[in-house]
Amino acid sequence: MGLIDTLLGHAGEKPVDKLAEEFAPLLAPGETLQRAFGLVRDLIVFTDRRMILVDKQGVTGSKVQYLSIPYRSIVMFSVETAGHFDMDSELRIWLSGQPAPIARTLGRDSGVREILALLAQHAPR
Repeated sequence: MGLIDTLLGHAGEKPVDKLAEEFAPLLAPGETLQRAFGLVRDLIVFTDRRMILVDKQGVTGSKVQYLSIPYRSIVMFSVETAGHFDMDSELRIWLSGQPAPIARTLGRDSGVREILALLAQHAPR
């Protein structure tokens, strides 16, 4: 992912080996990182057990919110893709017991297809 893509808000795949140290305290014993997608400062991380949404806040990004979503709690998900005049895609994830979906805005050509494929792969059967 290039600097221009990052500045435009396009998500791109991040190498999980570079994120391993940051996520080590958050992972359960035996849990492994599979793939990660970055959007400017925020991340969507997939492990073999759950999805972790990382929201870095503030000017310096020192305040970080980690939202852990076990795959078994995902009821439904949708994506609204970018159009000709709309530069953003929107990912919505509905969780069991939650009335409103979690929404994340992704840029054009932002790895949306890969994210959907991972969600479908880990969807409860």
